[in-house]
Amino acid sequence: MKVAIFASGNGSNFEAIAKSTELRNAGLEIEVLICDQPQAHVIKRAEKYHIPVEVVKLSDYDNRGLYEQAIIEKLKPLQIEYILLAGYMRVVTPVLLGEYPNHIINIHPSLLPKFSGLEAIERAFASGDKVTGVTIHYIDEGVDTGPIIKQCQVVRLQNDTEETLEHRIHQTEHQMYRQVILDLLNKNNGDK
Repeated sequence: MKVAIFASGNGSNFEAIAKSTELRNAGLEIEVLICDQPQAHVIKRAEKYHIPVEVVKLSDYDNRGLYEQAIIEKLKPLQIEYILLAGYMRVVTPVLLGEYPNHIINIHPSLLPKFSGLEAIERAFASGDKVTGVTIHYIDEGVDTGPIIKQCQVVRLQNDTEETLEHRIHQTEHQMYRQVILDLLNKNNGDK
């Protein structure tokens, strides 16, 4: 299964996927990293795993539609089957959604629909909620509103700081995303 991973920042979810021999052995082929931030650390992670990188900056285009059309043109020759968002900090528009309907997956650090959008961990911590978590979902035209694939709870411990809670959420993300991708690979392999 040929995928593109989109990321904007540090890239810990990207690396958790890229370094997984289990996913590669099951047929995952990461064809390209699409990044919108030329200085993002995720680019160094991609280079470490010899994964091609395309930096596509929104500021180089007149609007988001043209920006996404440029991305589509980079993806078409690669025969991408799924797009995996891993800390991609842009709302996807109907241009990209129309090209890859029900084939774009996002990971979000909360139990959606709670704390959708930006700074979800910070807002969950500030809320005092005793349980937060991680959601993996297909994307649609809303912000973090697409059909949920899987959710896992992360309990807030009594002595948690925002940083310790965030660390455990990221650990959960890494395990969860790999499992969801593995399930998708196994399903696709079964369909062949």
